[in-house]
Amino acid sequence: MPKMTPSEAMAEVLVEEGVKHVSGILGSAYMDLLDLFPAAGIDFISVRHEQTAGHMEDAFTRMTGRCGVVIGQNGPGITNYATAVATANMAHTPMIIISPSAGSASVGWDGFQECDTWNLFKPITKASLRIPHPKRAADVLRTGFRTAYALRGPVLVDIPRDYFYGELDEEILKPSQYRVAPGGIGNPEQFKHAVEVLKSAKRPVIVSGRGAVDADCVDVVKALAEHIAAPVACSYLHNDAFPADHPLWCGPIGYMGSHAAMRIMEKADVILAIGSRLSYFGTLPQDGINYFPKTAKIVQIDINPLHIAKTHPITVGLCADAKDASQELYKQLREAMPKRDITEAANMVKEELDKWHKEIDAIANEPVMEGRMHPRKALEVVGKFIYDNDAIATTDIGNTSSTANSYLRFRHPKRDIATLTFGNTGFAYQAALGAQLACPDKPVVSIAGDGAWGMSLFEVPTACQFNLPVIATVYNNGAWCAEKKNQVDFYNNRFVGADIWSKSYAKIAESMGADGYTVNTQADLANALETAKNNRRPAVIEIMTDGTRLAPPFRRDALALPTRFLPKYEKLDKKYFSK
Repeated sequence: MPKMTPSEAMAEVLVEEGVKHVSGILGSAYMDLLDLFPAAGIDFISVRHEQTAGHMEDAFTRMTGRCGVVIGQNGPGITNYATAVATANMAHTPMIIISPSAGSASVGWDGFQECDTWNLFKPITKASLRIPHPKRAADVLRTGFRTAYALRGPVLVDIPRDYFYGELDEEILKPSQYRVAPGGIGNPEQFKHAVEVLKSAKRPVIVSGRGAVDADCVDVVKALAEHIAAPVACSYLHNDAFPADHPLWCGPIGYMGSHAAMRIMEKADVILAIGSRLSYFGTLPQDGINYFPKTAKIVQIDINPLHIAKTHPITVGLCADAKDASQELYKQLREAMPKRDITEAANMVKEELDKWHKEIDAIANEPVMEGRMHPRKALEVVGKFIYDNDAIATTDIGNTSSTANSYLRFRHPKRDIATLTFGNTGFAYQAALGAQLACPDKPVVSIAGDGAWGMSLFEVPTACQFNLPVIATVYNNGAWCAEKKNQVDFYNNRFVGADIWSKSYAKIAESMGADGYTVNTQADLANALETAKNNRRPAVIEIMTDGTRLAPPFRRDALALPTRFLPKYEKLDKKYFSK
């Protein structure tokens, strides 16, 4: 076995894993490893905040399937990753966080930048690993990759900063020697039961989720839907899990999703969930529609046994890879039953979609303040641009970003990247940079309100430095409007901390080296999008929208009218509110 340093051993593991770049911010703790990157053929993507690197790699992995890698300075550099890592963990995105820690000889002395990040990250990763000796550097890093891919989530690899140095004899292994790709159909007997349930279904509906996208089996989902004549809904914030130009597509479920999809599911007798954990928030009743009726039988396919029946009782659970299981299910259904005519199901879908489109068009046509656009009118234009150009869309959290769930349609998978159920602001633009890094030739559009943009705009120079022509659409309504709606509905229009002031986000972008546009009409917005696409430069389109056009409360289930007891707060009580 050749002699090498721990840094060299770790670099070779990255090379064998096919890692072409690592993201982060320069730090002295890992400089010995960083020095090897150019010779190893690994680029270093330097960002302005570590959280950005985490979101970038999250999106990069969602687009490519290859595990993203981040690194940072021990202490504050690594703690800055916490939000991004928690987001990736909830999104089931494989990621490696190479986490230098305080020198082994000084642990416990509260030295400079000392923090027990190993324990800090345990609740928000699939595993928090520690390199116990310099000779184990490559072995533990390999374990990190094995765990990240197997459990589908981020893994922290802690290494005391002095452990990058030293000598060891190490055999560099190929990934095939220490990990296998997940796959298989699970228990074959369960398929017989699933086939019988689907065969007898009178009103079947399919829910296609992230697993169908990651496993590259959307075409199989389409074939299944056509065989059993089942309308297909996309799971919450995975609008790319079924082609929007298919006659059985009925849109996304969940908050601000398709009423057509939810009304159709409400009447279903069998729901087939493919590659979806059926998350709690993503399946809550919306606008009075309980689209997971207790009378419906549920057949759920998920690769993680802990996700099956986690939120909804099932009739059949198939613990399997989404593609392998879908193919097997399709094969057995073809043998068990003839292909159904989809005409009736397609007509029902069209009727419900037409009804839903009229509902959202009526809202979008409400009057707005002079010089401002209705946010839905802006999303109409942006959604059409994304669909027509087969672009990648990234969304943040908040009033306008969440409303985008009604307008984002895709013909192909791996186009929709959302913050998902961790729900943090400051995700969309950072993720867009990672998506653009993964797909340099595709248009990438980020969608963020002015609140989230305040947590993102500092990365515009990163886009300029690395020539990432992301188009940022910023919806300037002057407020944290998702929370403002709560203050309208529950706190009698008492606005505390809701307002946001800015002069011009477009001008800020220009001063940072990007192209800036300020628009307040649909025509100007469409022109700005086309111009930005053709220029192929980082661009920020500031859309002046009406902040009084508020979406329904994001968490109505978690809020209540206030009750006050102290005399000084008596007038804030719900008794006065009701008057």
